[in-house]
Amino acid sequence: MQVHTQLSQLPNFRNPVITIGTFDGVHQGHRRIIERIKALAADCGGESVVITFEPHPRLLLNPGDQSLTLIHTILEKTEALSALNVDHLVVVPFTLEFARQTAEAYVEDFLIGHFHPHTVVIGYDHQFGAERSGNYQLLERYRQEGRFQLEEIPVQMILDLKISSTQIRQAIRAGKITEACTLLGSPYSLIGQVIYGKGRGKGIGYPTANIQVEHPRKLIPQQGVYAVWVETEFGKQAGMMNIGTNPTFESGPQIHLEVHLLDWQGDLYNKTIRIIFIERIRPEYAFDSVDALIEQIQSDEKYTRNLFGI
Repeated sequence: MQVHTQLSQLPNFRNPVITIGTFDGVHQGHRRIIERIKALAADCGGESVVITFEPHPRLLLNPGDQSLTLIHTILEKTEALSALNVDHLVVVPFTLEFARQTAEAYVEDFLIGHFHPHTVVIGYDHQFGAERSGNYQLLERYRQEGRFQLEEIPVQMILDLKISSTQIRQAIRAGKITEACTLLGSPYSLIGQVIYGKGRGKGIGYPTANIQVEHPRKLIPQQGVYAVWVETEFGKQAGMMNIGTNPTFESGPQIHLEVHLLDWQGDLYNKTIRIIFIERIRPEYAFDSVDALIEQIQSDEKYTRNLFGI
């Protein structure tokens, strides 16, 4: 898959079949749309093109809204779409200037001017341009003028997409990782940089890598202990991850993300790693003593080793 981030440097697409969206959490419903544009592209000897935006439009248009969390960062979204064998991904820089263009300018200057689409595949509720004044009916006018072909994503599929995204977010927030992964059609993961912590894990025989998540709006699973895979530049390792406030040692509200890699020693400071969530083992507890905490971690380790067969 070719990734394009500059509108001024786009290639001449061959009979492009285009779909447009934020595609946050490239899940099973999105895959159906991708398969459709790929099939249409094959029929017309064209190329499949997905257009998305960075940052997420809501982050720019509603900067004070803290409710938006991302299932996929732009890097994760790119990887997910690449795995679906899309020909081209165009990541459009979303700016206030872009948002304020008229709906007609969006179609004529942006969509037709830059992409010259053969076919546009879009939902009935797709809105664009200043004040979100553009809609499917406007695109239909251009279709009738012979500017491009147009295919509507069925209403029920759009509703299913919205329901699926909501269900995925709810599952992740509840720590129901297996359910979330089933809906996504792929594992749920996060990317972050290893930073310095307080060294408590090393002191009790379970050194941990403290993680600063790549994107501040990345959706973090419910607090608790998880069995995970950890991908580093050195390879892939089984691990145990704790998401929480470390209540045995602290009383503050700050959430920490720490992972212990099983059967591995080395220096990960300032390295970028990926955490792949497999299963939530248990909630986070406040223990009466450090010895009680160690005993529980040993039990968590035994469970994790059995889960991974190591």
